[in-house]
Amino acid sequence: MTNGSSDPRTARVSAEEALALHASGRPGKLETRISKPLTTARDLSLAYSPGVAEPCLRIHRDPAAAYDYTTKGNMVAVVSNGTAVLGLGNLGALAGKPVMEGKVALFKRFADVDGIDLCISTENIDEFVNCVRYLGPSFGGINLEDIKAPECFVIEQRLRELMDIPVFHDDQHGTAIVAAAGLINACHLTGRDLARTKLVVNGAGAAAIAGVELLKALGMRQENILLCDTKGVVYQGRTEGMNQWKSAHAATTSARTLAEALEGADVFFGLSVKGALTQEMVRGMAARPIIFALANPDPEITPEAARAASPEAIIATGRSDYPNQVNNVLGFPYIFRGALDVRASTINERMKIAAAQALAQLAREDVPDEVNAAAAGNRLRFGPDYIIPNAFDPRLISRLPPAVAKAAMDSGVARHPITDLRKYARELSGRLDPTANALDAIMESVRAEPRRVVFAEGEEEKIVRAAVAFRNAGYGTPVLIGQEDRVRATLATLGLGDGNGIEILNARLSQSTARYTDFLYQRQQRRGLLLRDCQRLVNQNRNVFAACMVATGEADAMITGLTRATSVCLEDIGRAIDPAPGGIAFGLTLMVGIRGATIFIADTLVHFRPSAEQFADIAVGAAAAARRLGHEPRVALLSYSTFGSQISAAGNAIRDAVAILDGRGVDFEYDGEMSPDVALDESYRALYPFCRLTGPANVLIMPGLHSALITSRLAPRLGGGGTIGPLIMGLSHAAQLVPMDATVSQIVDIATLAAHQTLQR
Repeated sequence: MTNGSSDPRTARVSAEEALALHASGRPGKLETRISKPLTTARDLSLAYSPGVAEPCLRIHRDPAAAYDYTTKGNMVAVVSNGTAVLGLGNLGALAGKPVMEGKVALFKRFADVDGIDLCISTENIDEFVNCVRYLGPSFGGINLEDIKAPECFVIEQRLRELMDIPVFHDDQHGTAIVAAAGLINACHLTGRDLARTKLVVNGAGAAAIAGVELLKALGMRQENILLCDTKGVVYQGRTEGMNQWKSAHAATTSARTLAEALEGADVFFGLSVKGALTQEMVRGMAARPIIFALANPDPEITPEAARAASPEAIIATGRSDYPNQVNNVLGFPYIFRGALDVRASTINERMKIAAAQALAQLAREDVPDEVNAAAAGNRLRFGPDYIIPNAFDPRLISRLPPAVAKAAMDSGVARHPITDLRKYARELSGRLDPTANALDAIMESVRAEPRRVVFAEGEEEKIVRAAVAFRNAGYGTPVLIGQEDRVRATLATLGLGDGNGIEILNARLSQSTARYTDFLYQRQQRRGLLLRDCQRLVNQNRNVFAACMVATGEADAMITGLTRATSVCLEDIGRAIDPAPGGIAFGLTLMVGIRGATIFIADTLVHFRPSAEQFADIAVGAAAAARRLGHEPRVALLSYSTFGSQISAAGNAIRDAVAILDGRGVDFEYDGEMSPDVALDESYRALYPFCRLTGPANVLIMPGLHSALITSRLAPRLGGGGTIGPLIMGLSHAAQLVPMDATVSQIVDIATLAAHQTLQR
């Protein structure tokens, strides 16, 4: 994938963090889940013997039925021999497996395509091809990955000839498609006709060759393209370092060096190495040059240097910390999604062109709010710094696959045509949980506008590690509350450097202690505390000290909770921070991965048994939070009773809350009181045709803290997905708790969410 960076402004992870993630819990990043109930003997007899004989016989009579009765139609094999792993070189099949697992995860994350990684331990082309060619019955497509050139050209060509399912080498075509989309838009902005545009490509590997071929298919002329490699220009008659794929693009030209080739050129495509393009070369290009510096991890020229040489240049890189990132994840998941859904026999040139054109068109449209949120207030709009859609754009799933599917149908390679593409696009929009995109956007918005976050339990090893990760990710400045010698000793023991970019504050020695004491005393003097009580709290209670920092504006947010009970932490925070004016503080837990969706549970933190008014306020706050994360809220106020089936004080409060919401005229779906099965199961809800919910509830307002806490903590431990939170909502300043068993990654995520809350104020 064209992505990555060593620049301090972009996200960095330590070796320890990366290894810990891959080794924690179940090793690796993948597991197999059963998609049908297999609880009873009857279930087993239907799924296996004797029931399984029926689909076997049906498929024997009609092989196409395999798409109806097996996983074939949504299953891709990610296949590699590890000869070109990322930017790491030939690591071999086994060492390349983590990347292949990651590729499978991206397929699922972005397009709901299932996958299996297959790492083949051979560099022999014949052996590799023979291993893969017989896998067709199990898969709907083959994604070749991290295979070095020129072998990758031969392997892909031979497998495409031998197999009747799509074979797609992403390192070639993925980069080519996304870059082509960007070039279409850059030419549009600079008034260039693609057919007359002069292109120089530096690098003659898999992505470069595929890019040239796709651009020719889009209308760029052979005579306007110069290909360069480490030996210079690829020209007619050259013999040194040539092969059949380079020879196909050899030009008739007197230019022999990259600098000579770039004289008067409109476009530079770099798929080579850091520093290959100089400012002098840029100055020799045409006015308003287009520069795609895609070397990984460091570009051929930085955007700053390119713009200094040519201020009106349009620049793209492979990096997330600069505008116009050429990222393969914009392509391959959606291309396979469209190809699989029409049961395409191949991914042909027309399908690639359709994907590039759909990407280009999407970048010209108004950008959704959830994508703009990642730009930290800088509204994204089509122009020199936005020629390629953002990877977080939720419309990608509904735009690219239909374009690819239509091209497959128009070109005659679709074996299962889709008759209603508009309906298909709508179905795709609902296929993915929007939470992941929204959380990604949140992280990017914090990175674009870093914050100062206080880690109250600053001497804890996990907290120190999280602070370093928070800093490395570019989210802002972590402030650790603790004794400096202890924190620095922990940094040294862990080999995490000297803590540059991390602040360490000792509450006892801080110059702000007297001021925080006065602030706290003003708040607490009529709540039973003496001045000396406030002095002791500020000096000795790190939560109170951190909360005072945030409340007085000397930090943006705080986190705590790793070493103290939730109730204690809430009391500490509440001494310095109040609920927002006119609002209510409550806990919200996100249950992620529940049947492929996210469910919001409230109140999981504050109110033991809410009143009717509090139920209504919590429902409004939880619905707003769901909306911010890309969900249209459907709120169910839960009880053990359904619509008055049992009379109780708790049920009365919930029914009164519904009446209060009626009176407020809120703009989201809600109903209650109801049991969880009615809220979540269509068949149960059908028994109550008057129910206002039009689909399964995604926001559950629990009848009390006990049930909320039990549900949110029990479900993930029974295999019901993961959780985020409980998050404290509705405070006047940002403060969050982490679970006592939180991992370093969870601490960083919650600290980032706390930082993001300050961007919304």
